[in-house]
Amino acid sequence: MSSPAVAAPYTRAVVSAMRKLYPEALADKSFDNTGLLLEAPFDPLRRQMNSVLLTVDLTKAVADEAIERNDSIVVAYHPIIFRGLKALTLKDSQQQSLLRLAAEGISVYSPHTAVDCARGGLGDWLADIVSGTPHHPSQLSLKEKGLHLGSNQHTRYPIQATKVEGYPGAGMGRIVRFSKAVPLTDIIDRIGLGLGNPKGFPIAVPQGKQASDMMIKSIGICAGSGGHLFSEMEKMGEEVDLLFTGELSHHEALAAIEKGKCVICLFHSNTERGFLHSVLKGQLESTIAEEWERIRMEERAKEGMSDEYFEALDDEHIEVHVSEVDRDPYGIMISKREL
Repeated sequence: MSSPAVAAPYTRAVVSAMRKLYPEALADKSFDNTGLLLEAPFDPLRRQMNSVLLTVDLTKAVADEAIERNDSIVVAYHPIIFRGLKALTLKDSQQQSLLRLAAEGISVYSPHTAVDCARGGLGDWLADIVSGTPHHPSQLSLKEKGLHLGSNQHTRYPIQATKVEGYPGAGMGRIVRFSKAVPLTDIIDRIGLGLGNPKGFPIAVPQGKQASDMMIKSIGICAGSGGHLFSEMEKMGEEVDLLFTGELSHHEALAAIEKGKCVICLFHSNTERGFLHSVLKGQLESTIAEEWERIRMEERAKEGMSDEYFEALDDEHIEVHVSEVDRDPYGIMISKREL
């Protein structure tokens, strides 16, 4: 009699840890597709390492990275399966990655908007950066670089509070309101260092103004694409001086500066990727350790599992990796030619 088809026990520990940190109930199910998107069966003849790979986007290069190290699971912030599939073929690059990962016994989990929404998640991390709040490791770079910008007294709250009960302070986006106006240049420095873009990024200011002249009292924040959420913010009567996001359309940015606002866009995933290094990796290392110990105890009590499955439970070692090849499609190239 063959053993029942189950996922690798370490994969279950990672999924449990993610759900504990960022409950799937917080995700925006009106459009998002979060959770365990690919559950690969445990293969007793080719056991995966007790390791998880974190990435924003699950590209072919990231899939290669996971396969080469023999990870158990990939936690991809953006869902690689977003809409219904009628077929899985090798002609589609994303489907090809999924098929290759499944063949290697590697599962895929996506948290996306659950991370955006959660208190202490992506929205609050970005709010920490713009306010100079020394809560996450990325903020240490501000002092290390000799920039004495300090933190600013402020209040913050979600642009759209969650309707899910039991999660106060959770919701999509963040609004930061300072007690005293802050120079825009200070905020630019914080963003550049906190998100690892010290050489520059796109910024829009009202006609006739210079960034060095602008003082900011309030900021609307949205990781990724902020157009829709900022539109909802405006409908609610929430006015801010600065819009900080990953991407905004030409016409949305133009409309904002015509109203006297400033806009900072970093390219979509550049507002998200630093969170994996600065926050999620450390969170998972401690939470997976707890969940792995619990699952090991529970699984040992089961009957009908293979000897190889029980051997996998004996491995106490765990690893959390952040992809070295994951990147935004766009980069900034500075020409050295004199025009």
